[in-house]
Amino acid sequence: MNRATSTPQHRLESTRRGPAASTTAPARPGVTFTRVLAAEWTKLLSLRSTLWTAVGTILVAVSLAYALGLFVRPGDDQSGASLIVSGYLLAQLGALVLGVQVGTGEYGAGTFRATFTAVPRRLPVLVAQVVVTIVAAFGTAAVALVASYLVTIGARSDHGLIVTITDSETARILAGFVVYLTGVALVGLGIGALLRRPSAALVAGVLMVIVIDHLLAVNPGRIADTVRALLPGSGARLLIDDAGLAVLDATSLGPPLGAWGGTAVLGGWVLALLLAGGYRLRRHDLT
Repeated sequence: MNRATSTPQHRLESTRRGPAASTTAPARPGVTFTRVLAAEWTKLLSLRSTLWTAVGTILVAVSLAYALGLFVRPGDDQSGASLIVSGYLLAQLGALVLGVQVGTGEYGAGTFRATFTAVPRRLPVLVAQVVVTIVAAFGTAAVALVASYLVTIGARSDHGLIVTITDSETARILAGFVVYLTGVALVGLGIGALLRRPSAALVAGVLMVIVIDHLLAVNPGRIADTVRALLPGSGARLLIDDAGLAVLDATSLGPPLGAWGGTAVLGGWVLALLLAGGYRLRRHDLT
């Protein structure tokens, strides 16, 4: 009796409740590269040090170009393009710092475990950092180039410093400024991803890009010139005019790389360092 009378009531209650599965929360979408890229971009923009690095890089590039322009006199054998990009001598340090900040930011802040727990494959994070670094460094270098042009050519136009952008040599020098600084930033990223320590990565980058190159320059010789030609700083050959490159290759005992050979050397360093950093990230513990 009880069984017969209770069955309709149970059915009515079941109908009111609905299926149990309907109360289950919908599954969240997986982690995509777009989300990883957006997260890395947000991290970069949230750091005040990134903004100060970009601003500092622009200021030193513009200031040095303008200061050197003050010494130019009518009749000097000085091209306007070479003068505009002369600020790279100091700006390359800012580009290097920018890359190191991106490569070591996770480890310095202690958020790397949370990041790689969310992205267990790890490598998409490094690829996203490469994209973010390229955009940030390219934008910073482009602004520095335009600002250097305005303050240098505008202030020294009375001395005949004219820049013809349609000229192939001038276009190569101006574009080389942006390409070189972006490449140096990627070198910093690769070193940062490999060493994972901000101070160690910055010291290693400064030694590799700036210090060793200058030490070898003041102690020329076959071995010294060969080693110097194979350092990342060879990418700066893009910023030298054709006459300067001819003199450099004629007086150097190292391989005559020309403008694009130096760019290939810089690209090789970027690729090697990023591959090494990616290998450590994929195969080694997060320490």
